[in-house]
Amino acid sequence: MSVHVLDIVNSPCDLNSICDTLIDLAFRAGEIINGALPDTGNTGSKKNSADLVTEYDRAVEEMISRELKDKYPDFRFHGEESYDPACPLTDAPTFVIDPIDGTVNFVHGFPHACVSLGFAINRIPTIGVVFNPFTNTLYSAIRGKGAFLNRDTRLPLKGSNVEALNGLSNSLVCVEWGSERSGKNWETKMRTFEKLGQDKEEGGAMVRSLRSIGSAALNLCAVASGTLDLYWEGGCWAWDVCAGWVILEEAGGIIVGGNPGEWEAKVDGRKYLAIRAASSRVSQEELAEEFWGIVQGRLEY
Repeated sequence: MSVHVLDIVNSPCDLNSICDTLIDLAFRAGEIINGALPDTGNTGSKKNSADLVTEYDRAVEEMISRELKDKYPDFRFHGEESYDPACPLTDAPTFVIDPIDGTVNFVHGFPHACVSLGFAINRIPTIGVVFNPFTNTLYSAIRGKGAFLNRDTRLPLKGSNVEALNGLSNSLVCVEWGSERSGKNWETKMRTFEKLGQDKEEGGAMVRSLRSIGSAALNLCAVASGTLDLYWEGGCWAWDVCAGWVILEEAGGIIVGGNPGEWEAKVDGRKYLAIRAASSRVSQEELAEEFWGIVQGRLEY
């Protein structure tokens, strides 16, 4: 653990209390979401029909923002619905919030959407709370104190008996389409997806299968749990990954950059490769390098 991270673990902030507050807010947000009756014909659009905005995104974020600013007036707030490009994420202690991650799933009633509540210090994810109100599933973590499912089951789910990472061909890989459906990033994704699934005799990796769940936060939690081996993403934002990031790392996983050779990923870097826990960091790095060898081009965000 680096000195930088040790400073966060030993932060004067009461991380336990902050985590408890975020868990309480996640449950309250879940009540709003579960009480919603989304109408696919009466929603706005962020960019196109694949990136829907609903009134519930705004209602949830307004409730969370109000409560956090009242209780922690000295901390900054970085939320999806209130995001201002002129106010980027800084090193100050900041709540990094996505009120509903997986909005498209939510609108369609597909039960994989969540409240993603993160807290970062020096832009390092420090507390993560992810709650799926459809399945009543809670993931939480505090840096240096482990990651948990429903508060009492330590992650990864197999504990110290995690299976070895045996290369891409034996991996279940998660990818996402994203809302941008043209341009260089789209081409990079589509060509990479093809290589991942393609037969080895044709130059592909022939992974066991690809999954697109539709929520960055839940994807990271699935990697943290050990039910997914890898998750490759380009185009999402800090609020999509902050909470899941610390949950994954506290579960023994790693996050590196989405492009080849990017060993140092940033929470607001928008390009990520997440790998589950394994018996050694070396095996995780070997799998990262194997995956990077399949990436067709570069993600540019």
